[in-house]
Amino acid sequence: MFDWIKRYLPKRLYWRAALILVLPVFLLQLLVSFVFIQRHFDGVTEQLTNAVVTELGYIHGLLDNNQPDAAIALAQGLGITVTRTENPQIDETRRFYDLTGLVVLRELQALPSIRAIDLPNDSRVNLVMQVGSTTDEIRYYDIGFSRRRVSATNPHQLIVNMVFFGVLFTVIAFFYLRNQLRPITRLAAAAEAFGRGQSVPYRPSGAVEVRAAGQSFLDMRARIDCHIEQRTLILSGISHDLRTPLTRLKLGLSFLDPQTRAPLEQDVEDMRVLLDEFLIFAKTFGDDQTDAETIDLRAFLDEVSEDVRRMGYQINILPIDGMPQAQFRKTAIKRALENVINNAFRYAKTVELSVVVRPKYLAFVVQDDGPGIDEHDYAEALKPFSRLDPSRNQNRGTGVGLGLPITADIARAHGGRLELGRSATLGGLSAKIVLGQ
Repeated sequence: MFDWIKRYLPKRLYWRAALILVLPVFLLQLLVSFVFIQRHFDGVTEQLTNAVVTELGYIHGLLDNNQPDAAIALAQGLGITVTRTENPQIDETRRFYDLTGLVVLRELQALPSIRAIDLPNDSRVNLVMQVGSTTDEIRYYDIGFSRRRVSATNPHQLIVNMVFFGVLFTVIAFFYLRNQLRPITRLAAAAEAFGRGQSVPYRPSGAVEVRAAGQSFLDMRARIDCHIEQRTLILSGISHDLRTPLTRLKLGLSFLDPQTRAPLEQDVEDMRVLLDEFLIFAKTFGDDQTDAETIDLRAFLDEVSEDVRRMGYQINILPIDGMPQAQFRKTAIKRALENVINNAFRYAKTVELSVVVRPKYLAFVVQDDGPGIDEHDYAEALKPFSRLDPSRNQNRGTGVGLGLPITADIARAHGGRLELGRSATLGGLSAKIVLGQ
């Protein structure tokens, strides 16, 4: 029911926490200010003004009974000035932010003899009082008294103080909040770097829960590193142990007649290729644990083009779209591109390589004019040792189904992915190696 609110919420934890901190303070100040003005200032102003109205009623009674001297004496004792005027002229004004002035006007206007009221500032109230009922008896008096007689002074000071100290304590809370969120940010950065195949220094800090999460991450990272190392060592031993019997088999087959040994030697060669490909797949990250470096993409593409040329192929490299530099592990990405390009030339005649550089990601796109892969087989093609007979004629190559899985693992090690699709320009397969988000 409240899903629409999510669209307007901040995405980052820092700003969400800041919103949780600021919003209640703001609403509390707004509520307290409203209640205080309504219940305190309005009530006090109403009581004070009613007292002045009563005093003005006594003064009006004396003036109406032709006792001006007594009225003036009473007014002076009450701090009110009374002056007879023949041409009453007064500007009825009230500043728009004078909230208590509304109460003063309402209460003073309840006195029938008041003809005009002026609230020019916080220090003075001016009004015109009419005395007499007939035309010959009507007299006008200018009445003036201190604004403090009818309303509390400087009612806005409460709001000013609340806003000032609210902002002050909010700023202090922001600094504290930033210090509390910094360990979470460091943990996220370390986890993201590890997802890209980098092991950055990290030490748990912050609150108990954050320290526990950080220590769990370090334990997980250590177990994964140990697993990768053990896997590499085991497979290196397998490589050493299996190559020797394969060599003996190949030597033994050499004593057979050519017609008999030919298919057997092909089986031995297939076993050797399968073993080599499997070792490459398993040791993709064990052999290259270097950190990402800043690479000049133009020079890097020239190296890739030269490697392809030495294999006897010609690849079309399109101009770079974006900045000419990026950060990645050069050896690993070159291996990934070689896998995809070799796979493309195995089934196609024309292959294109393009690079897209954006602020948050880098993409290498390899397209060919081969038969391509059906969309429902994309996930299957990324599985190790998967060979799609119907869509990619395997009689044209000697692969064992590890090229794309190795490339996908290298992309994941850089925080990215391998995307397969249909080439819009050449009509064959499009393999997009995305590095980053």
